[in-house]
This record gives sequence, structure tokens and C-alpha cells, in this order.
Amino acid sequence: MVRVGVIGASGYSGEILVERLLAHPGAELVLVTSRQWAGQPVREKMPRLAHRAGELRFAASDPEAVAARTDLDAVFLALPHGVAAAFARPLFEAGHLVFDLSADLRLSDERRYAEFYGSEHPDPALLGEAYYALADGPDRADWAGARLFACPGCYPTSLLLPLLPLARAGLLAPEHPIVAVGMSGVSGAGRKASEEFSFCERNESVRAYGQPVHRHLSELEEQLARVAGQALPLQFLPHLIPMQRGILSTISLGPLAGGAAAARAAWGETYGDRPFVRILPEGQLPETGLVVGTNRIDLAVHDDPRTGRVLLHSAIDNLVKGASGQALQLMNLRCGRPETEGLL
Repeated sequence: MVRVGVIGASGYSGEILVERLLAHPGAELVLVTSRQWAGQPVREKMPRLAHRAGELRFAASDPEAVAARTDLDAVFLALPHGVAAAFARPLFEAGHLVFDLSADLRLSDERRYAEFYGSEHPDPALLGEAYYALADGPDRADWAGARLFACPGCYPTSLLLPLLPLARAGLLAPEHPIVAVGMSGVSGAGRKASEEFSFCERNESVRAYGQPVHRHLSELEEQLARVAGQALPLQFLPHLIPMQRGILSTISLGPLAGGAAAARAAWGETYGDRPFVRILPEGQLPETGLVVGTNRIDLAVHDDPRTGRVLLHSAIDNLVKGASGQALQLMNLRCGRPETEGLL
């Protein structure tokens, strides 16, 4: 059994981690923390989990106290950007496995972090210790023995999984810019109360945001360049749509040598045995309603003969595949558990 803690369990991603870990046959959830709910029973603050939570209570979020615990093997940080690093350092130094769902460890360059996140990095020395780990990515062997994991963002997961196999196969070229349009449900903004994300403001309304430069662009460009061995221009156009969960992404690229068939072959080579990647049959397109609640990504590709470009499509649940589910999949892989354990 893997003994697990969730730090910052009161957010959407934290609650899903609690839910999946309580039902995980190979994990024991021994710690959940929340500053606002400290001391309160999990069954009261998360009543839909009351039948599984038992007497588990939220503890205070104290980095040193958590690091000093000897009954923890792995810790998930479901904390805001800029806060997670303060927990990652003592936990990592204490020998725990750390899975950070925030953006604090996703970039290798502190200057790039400051450029895109508008503040100095809270612990630059920690960046060299962390592994950016896309659970279904093509480079699992690189982080097999890691102890500090930077879990990818939701939009980057939806875009890198279709793009990285093509980058690794040399199908993408700098002279042909990539245009990616992403559409996300409102839960991607987190649980905080805000007029901007209230029902009356978001219902029946779609809006573009984070353009022309979104924070996730830094993560996308760095990972594409790492795999391709060169910078690949990417235009990322995110949109907020009036639904709770899910991300649908469409990527336009090319001309691509070999067209859609080459892209499909690259996907097959990388994802042929991956349980959470579904490559849809030709003529079928993904939709968010079919992946919500699961750790799956659905992929599709087709040629556009009129423009000579190729269109890639993906659909994920932003809170599961784009956050908690992927982090749990990483824990399973790192701890020698079955990859699909505790996941749909």
C-alpha cells in the first residue's frame, strides 16, 4: 500500500484526488490538509464521499509538519501557483515522493517563469530537481526514478499529447506555425468565488481570454522544443465556454509530410499500448461529454485538402486527465502499481 497525503484538498482537483484515493485499492489516504477546513471531518465538507471518508479530518497546511511525518510515501500538492514550492522543498528533502499539480515546477528557467507568471520564482534551485512528467508522454523512462514531479497543466496535456509524437518523428517544422484553439469548462478557473465566473456571467456566453500570450504557452513551447530539438512557433488561443468540465482542443498545422496518415502512424507508435489514449477511427471526432469523469484522452486527425493543412483534435476532462487523474497515474507508475488502478 502507498501511504498518501493531499495538501490543499479543498479545491476541485484536491477533492477529486481525495475521491479517487479513498477508492484506490493500492493506496491509503492518511492525510488531507486545508487551511480553511482544518479540524473538520472530510465527510461533512465533502458529503458525497461520506460513505468512504470514515473519521478522516482535514489537518492544517504546515510544510514542516507534513515533511516530518513518517507515515507518508507520496504527497500531492493541489495548491495555487507560488504556494506549492514552499511545501515541495521540505517534502522533497525529507525523502517523500512529491507530485506538484501547480505551475511552480513546470518550467526549467526561472526567468521564463517570471515572464509568464508575473513574479519571481519562489525557489529557483528546485527547478533543476523536478521532472516534467506527462503520464502518457513518449519519455517515461526519463523520470522512472524521480522523486519530484511537475504535473502538466490541463491545456498543455490536451495539446502536447497530440503534438509530441509528431515532434519526435520530425514531422513538425519551424517554418510552418502551429495554431491551437482550446475550449475549457469553467472549473478550470478553480473553486474561488468570483463574479467573473458566476453562473449569470458565464451561462450562455463564450469568450476568448489569455490572448495572444497565455501562461501555458511557456510550458507548451518548452516541451515542444525539448522533444523536437528546435523551437516550434505555436499560437495558442484559449476560450472559456459555458460548461462545468472538459477541454476540447483543435490544432491546425502543416503542410505535413504524409498528412493525417503520418500523424496517425506517429500516434500509434507512441500510444499503441496506452490504456488512457484512444485514437478514434477515421471520420469520428472527439467530444468532451464522452471523457468527463475519466482519465482518458480521445484523439482524432484528418486532412483538409482545401488548405493543405492537417487538423488534430483532442478531448479531456480538465480536472481528471488535466490534473488529478494524471497525477494519480504518475503515482501508480512510479510506485509500481497497475497503471489504471483507481482510475477510469
